[in-house]
Amino acid sequence: MTTPPPVALPPLAAHPSLAQAVASGGHDALLCVGPGPLSQQIEFAPLKAALAQLERIDAALAGSRPAVACTHAPGLPGERLVVSLLDDWTAWEQDPRLIATAASAAVLRAIQAGARNPLLVLAAPTDPRFRRASEVALLGALSALWEPFELRASSQRPLRLAGLGVVSQGLDLDRLRAIELGRIVARDLCGTEPEVMAPEQMARYCEGRFQGTAVRVSVERDQDTLSRAYPLLAAVARASLPVERHHARVIRLEYTPEGPVERTLFFAGKGLTYDTGGADLKVDGHMAGMSRDKGGAAAVAGLLEVCAQRKPRGVRVIALLGAVRNSIGSNCFVTDEIIRARSGVRVRIGNTDAEGRLVLADLLAALREEAEQAPSPALFSVATLTGHAAVAFGPCTALVPNGHAARGGLADSLRNAADALGDPMEISRLRPEDYAFIAPKSAAEDLISCNSLPSSRTPRGHQFPAAFLDVASGLRALEKRGGLPFIHVDIAGATVINGNWSTGTPTGAPVLSFSEALGLL
Repeated sequence: MTTPPPVALPPLAAHPSLAQAVASGGHDALLCVGPGPLSQQIEFAPLKAALAQLERIDAALAGSRPAVACTHAPGLPGERLVVSLLDDWTAWEQDPRLIATAASAAVLRAIQAGARNPLLVLAAPTDPRFRRASEVALLGALSALWEPFELRASSQRPLRLAGLGVVSQGLDLDRLRAIELGRIVARDLCGTEPEVMAPEQMARYCEGRFQGTAVRVSVERDQDTLSRAYPLLAAVARASLPVERHHARVIRLEYTPEGPVERTLFFAGKGLTYDTGGADLKVDGHMAGMSRDKGGAAAVAGLLEVCAQRKPRGVRVIALLGAVRNSIGSNCFVTDEIIRARSGVRVRIGNTDAEGRLVLADLLAALREEAEQAPSPALFSVATLTGHAAVAFGPCTALVPNGHAARGGLADSLRNAADALGDPMEISRLRPEDYAFIAPKSAAEDLISCNSLPSSRTPRGHQFPAAFLDVASGLRALEKRGGLPFIHVDIAGATVINGNWSTGTPTGAPVLSFSEALGLL
């Protein structure tokens, strides 16, 4: 990779009314999204008549289940009408994701029909759960436009939208644009194949993306320095040393606002550009999709993109991304090794396929050293860490806060933002069993990294790794001096659509909810 392909969105336009939008004459398709039958939700006469006619000839569009259709509609923009029905929103368990899903489907259908500048109108459900429906719908529509990094870098790009309109009053388009640009950065870094987005390419992507912005980038490339400063990370990277293009990088991203700093947010991002499992090799096809094991670092970079776009006041954001390849080879680290972490803690390796927590522990230790002197600090580790999180919570992000973050309401504020915006999260709790699980088994070590089983077959398989990070980073040792708020964020189930790591589209989670809840917008 030389120059990264541009991260871009089509121009966005907001119209205060459907009548005004149609009269503007600038759009070539009308996308109508909402609960069926839509003819009962719409007052604009030309659209209401077109919907009623469509519902008469297609019973699926008169129901209350998801359905998508495109039809000829004289008098409407481009004489094209795309209808996308929501799933039954009246069920108590439903959340705003159904709106994003329907809006995304509408945009994709409009593109298939040849539209270049469609207009989106939403008939929002009347329920407090969907109070942010307009934002969710537009973000869902924008998410459909992401093209894989490899495609954007080629000469085979499909026809893109020239614009996208939305009928809504009060939408802050710049704010929503910043969120989606952040999610594009996250999707690019997560979803790109392992040679095109190897560690050095991740570093170059960040350097190119943030050049000329308020986010400063520095990259540690020297392998000897990495070995001294991040010994656990370096152990994971050891087998990659014979191949120069696979050499590890630690990428530091830093946003400093204008004016006084009132809060400081620290992020450690797991950026495994490929995870073979190491000596505990992934077999039976389980290696497929492991280029997406950099989703945590990708999401953190996406958050810094939001900062670059919005320049939030009062908050400083510092991130360390560990871009590493867990290779297999004669020099790979192995189970039973005891490695002294940056924090000084002696870690006995229990399974080399539990490498992400080793990378994060050293990054967190470095951030913890800064956080002790920072105003109002909070620390986060973000990773596609365990299959257990995906099994336990499906497509939802798992939050595992320490006591300070839980008592201070930080985890609750993240979950509440996620609920409103369709970026769902679940909160887990650290318990004595999690710390007992990682306790040393001999005088030679201070803790063990894991057992020999997959996390999905281990009780509390996504909680005890958070306890490991707490201890291995040195955060736990600060408890007697007051401690620091820390949340471990496991996005293993949330990072790709439908949990398909091999070919699923990256979601950009949790850029949306974190940007909102942490005041980055």
